[in-house]
Parts: sequence; C-alpha cells; structure tokens
Amino acid sequence: MNFFKLRNPIQNYTWGSKTAIQMLFDIENPNQEPQAEIWMGSHSNGCSEVIIDEKLVLLSEVINKDKSGVLSKATAKTFGELPYLFKVLAADYALSIQVHPNKKEAENGFAYEDAQGIERTAPNRNYRDPNHKPELVYALTPYKAMNGFRAFDEILARFTHMVDTVEMPIIQTLVESFKVNVSSQGLEAFFIGLLSLQGEHKQESLRALLEYATINQQPSVANDVSSLILELAENYSEDIGLFSPLILNVLTLKPGEAMYLDARTPHAYLKGTGLEVMANSDNVLRAGLTSKHIDVIELARCTLFEEKTVSSLLCVPVVKNNQQCYQIPVPDFNFDCFIQADDEIVEVNSAEIIFSIDYDTIISHISGENITIKKGESVFIPAYAKSYTISSEGRIARVYN
Repeated sequence: MNFFKLRNPIQNYTWGSKTAIQMLFDIENPNQEPQAEIWMGSHSNGCSEVIIDEKLVLLSEVINKDKSGVLSKATAKTFGELPYLFKVLAADYALSIQVHPNKKEAENGFAYEDAQGIERTAPNRNYRDPNHKPELVYALTPYKAMNGFRAFDEILARFTHMVDTVEMPIIQTLVESFKVNVSSQGLEAFFIGLLSLQGEHKQESLRALLEYATINQQPSVANDVSSLILELAENYSEDIGLFSPLILNVLTLKPGEAMYLDARTPHAYLKGTGLEVMANSDNVLRAGLTSKHIDVIELARCTLFEEKTVSSLLCVPVVKNNQQCYQIPVPDFNFDCFIQADDEIVEVNSAEIIFSIDYDTIISHISGENITIKKGESVFIPAYAKSYTISSEGRIARVYN
C-alpha cells in the first residue's frame, strides 16, 4: 500500500470548541463535547489508525515494521520515529502560557528527572521526553495568540501607566527595579518576580489589574490589551498569567497566515482554529493561565528574554506555482499548502501526511493505486511511495520532514 487513510483521535480538552471542527469539516459531535484537537501521527498519547486487511492497525505499528522504508533511511537513522505530530487545533478559550525547551535542555532535563526517580506521568514533572517542540500554526479562521516578549520599552511603558493609574505597590516595586536595568537580565528578574507572587500580594495585584483593565478597555480596538485581560479573567480570575498581555505580543492571524513558535519563547493560543505541526514531543513549561504545575526557576532557565517584533513571528512562504512552502529552521518537519492542485506531481523523500482543507482531494500513484479524501480527512504516505499525483479544487496541507 502506498496510501493509508488515517482514522484520527479527537482530544476533548476543556478549552476546545464544540462547533468549529464540525462546522469546518462536517465531523459530527453528537455529545456536544469540546473538540479541541485532531491528532494525526504516531504519538503514544493519541496514535492514528489505518485499516489493513479490514483490521484497524496503529500507525506506529506500520512504521515499526519497516522504519527505513516507511520513514526513509535518513529519518529512521536520525529520529527513529515519525518526527512530527500534525494537528487541527480549535480553541474556544485560552490555552496555558508556555515555553518549550530547546533540544539540549530537553535531553538534559529529561535525563535529570529520570535520575531523580520522578515518574514520567507525575504532575510535577517538567520533561516528558528528551525532545524539543518547535511549532508552526496555520490559521483556518481568525486566530488570536500571544507570542514572544514585547519591546522592553513598551513593557515598561504599559506597566508604568498601570501603576500610575491604580495602586499596585508590589508591582510598582518590580517596575522600578526593571527601570534601573532595562535589559534581558532586567526582564528576567521582572518576569520571575511577577510569577513568584503569592498570597495576598498576588490577590491585591490581580484586583488592581482588573480595575485598571476595566477603566482602560477599548473593545472596538483590535487586540486591545485591557479587553483581553478581562476576557481571560472569565476563566482564569485568580491566575498571575492575566498580566501576560502586557508583556507578550498579542496578534491575530488572518485565515491563511502562519506563525512559527520557536523554542525558549513564551506563547499562548487564545482563540480560533488552525492547523498545527510540531516536533514529536510533549514538553511544556507553563507560565500561567493554568491550574497545572509551574516551575518558575526551570521556566526562566529555558526562556530567552529577548524582544520580538510581531512581523518577525509571521512566516512568509516561498510560492512555487500553486504551492506555498514554509521555511522551517529545524529538521523535524516541513509544512506546505497547496492553494489548489491540478494533477501536481509530488516527489516523496520522507513519510508524509496530507490533509484536505476545503474540498475532496484525489491522490494517485504510478502503480494505479488512488484514494479520495473529503475535507477534514487525511492520508499517510510512506517514503517508499517515491512520488504521487494530487488534485483538488481547494487547499491541501502537506507535512513531511
């Protein structure tokens, strides 16, 4: 077989939308559960299945029977597994603010926690595996997110205006310290100080923050920070992460725009539906908007305290006829999007997943094998297929490495 139609698990996380996946892809939701993510790949926490000889088989089993043939010799040698996880992500409200470690940090952290005897499923565990987790997200709807630190001067200006408007003695002390050292080191101390607030100091600061946001909200302004803080407070009223829109860039991707999320960069998805592809990892260091474990010191150690402009976060594809190719700075995955396809010939050098976004997609092989998938469906194509021909009146996502 050259084409394996995937049966993909849907993750029903509480922040997921109950309607988005159904509306976009006609995937039923009879129990009206939050449908947060569709997983496409061989990750152990949600492995896709294929049908072989009328039996359901895990995609991981197909790969493990012939890694060199299915993944390619180079991928099998370098990674030993399918090196990416492909998702549809539909957020109805914000996910946690998080940072992903780089490859070396993940390897060292994973080995250290193993040596300490910390169970890999323990809630206080930071490293679930020894891999990094760079990500790309491609917006299918308007897709709101936070990503990367604002300019240092802008962070200071926003916090200074706030402490001048409402009484916040603890925050004012942190701001004054940052003013003395406007640098990466100063931001790190400010960030740690903010996340370390506890008890009454934390509660007083949050109450003052919400007072400030109420006074200054401008709902008609795109990405208005005060309106976003009040919106986040509906689900995270006592979370220190409510300060994050003042520190991180807030942006809304238009449908068809893409954004890369690098290692060591704080970010959070807020609302919208998109395609997401990432290295095959589950390593997350959280920084707020969550009830889960936050290790402030480890988080800071794995965070790059540098300014990032919004324009630097967006991915501009290289256009080749009908194909948009996104330049990814890691070897774990690549992402292309066909705007449409008319018997396009695609050369295969690694295992691929094809996802039909808008209309039916027809995929054919020189052997005579062909398959048709509807929008919202996907196909796994092993490296040994060598090439295929693809056609559709609408967009098609292609993930490979």
